Amino acid sequence: MGSDHYFTAAPASPENLRRIRVTLAGKEIELTTAAGVFSPDHVDVGTSVLLANTPPPPPGGHLLDLGCGWGPISLSLALAAPHATVWAVDVNERALDLVRRNAAELGLDNVNAVTPDDVPADVSFRTIRSNPPIRVGKSELHDLLERWIPRLDERADGWFVVSRNLGADSLQRWLATTFADGYSVYRATTGRGFRVLKVRRHGTPRTEAIELP
Repeated sequence: MGSDHYFTAAPASPENLRRIRVTLAGKEIELTTAAGVFSPDHVDVGTSVLLANTPPPPPGGHLLDLGCGWGPISLSLALAAPHATVWAVDVNERALDLVRRNAAELGLDNVNAVTPDDVPADVSFRTIRSNPPIRVGKSELHDLLERWIPRLDERADGWFVVSRNLGADSLQRWLATTFADGYSVYRATTGRGFRVLKVRRHGTPRTEAIELP
């Protein structure tokens, strides 16, 4: 991959397209990935932990996958909620192209794979699911979360998976401080060295999430 990173906007390395088999939303499927994107050979552990420990997505409205990569979260959301509109957001154009290619192959017409600035300003989200790009650095990560978490609908939840060794606990503390007014921040689960953090935006009057059995 040379000097490319998965958060590089236009990777210079050869694509080296490859086919992989994965299970998403309970379906075994074959998808296309490439060099120059995050975890091109498999669904990474953090994303697997997130997908296994979040509730089914809302059946409609706008859903956000922040830092989508080649699309395991976006495609899972789209498969599970075919009547919702899924926004797959990334700065990496190669990753976005892969999401579009995979969504088309699966017959999913409810996925918009776009750069952050291409999401209309008036769109708010019924959920956010994200394996955020921790390695961009703390300042950029915080800017990213401060930009998107306020776009949660009232009474909606954002779910973020972060490695314990890459600062999950300090990020939880930062989230709780930064979003102290009108939000609640929880550690939903821990698994395989990762934390799943849940950010709940309350309504007026304040409400808690409904816990599923």
